[in-house]
Amino acid sequence: MTASAALGPRSPRGTAGALLVHRAPAVPTAAVLLLHGGRAEGMEPPPLVNLPALRMRPFVAAATSALDGRRVLVGEVRYRHRGWNGDRRDPAKDAQTALDVLRERAGPLPVVLIGHSMGGRAALRAGGDPMVRGVIALAPWLPAGEPVAHLAGRRIYVLHDPADRVTAASDSWAFVHRAAAAGAEAAAIPMTVGGHTMLRSASAWHQRVAQLTAGLLADD
Repeated sequence: MTASAALGPRSPRGTAGALLVHRAPAVPTAAVLLLHGGRAEGMEPPPLVNLPALRMRPFVAAATSALDGRRVLVGEVRYRHRGWNGDRRDPAKDAQTALDVLRERAGPLPVVLIGHSMGGRAALRAGGDPMVRGVIALAPWLPAGEPVAHLAGRRIYVLHDPADRVTAASDSWAFVHRAAAAGAEAAAIPMTVGGHTMLRSASAWHQRVAQLTAGLLADD
């Protein structure tokens, strides 16, 4: 079944436009949603040729391969704006909208969120939704004071190369510590290479994400 048949028509200006589906079983039993990076500020929409989004495509393929033979929907969150935009936290709102669309169209499925950089921050903000079973954050942007209480009971994996010069691995480790104290099953996973873009030794990132995703959905 096609994505549009499974989830209904999508409009880039409507709420359904927040969810772009790459793999849609006729009756999915779980879902994986990916969230790409962006900018701190930017009210313009992401460009048509969007490198942060393209960077996530191998993770789409890795997750799909890891879940081969299982009825797992794989999609990505589409952003209305390019930036986080301070208190607006636009990508986090888009992530919640995508979850709401998924719930309306496919039912209350167990969901894994996979986000990079700003997308990692958005995924963790949306991680308190009842459908979210776990979050995999890749080199996430996690300023001091990011909320963690809503992640109690969730499984959280944060992957970061300590040599990352764009976002700080130390902020990720501090977040994991606070999330664990708040009741999340949180783990910090240092990556020995890849920097922020995850391009060097990219296969190591893809394989680890595939393994974690399969583990989070092992019972579905």
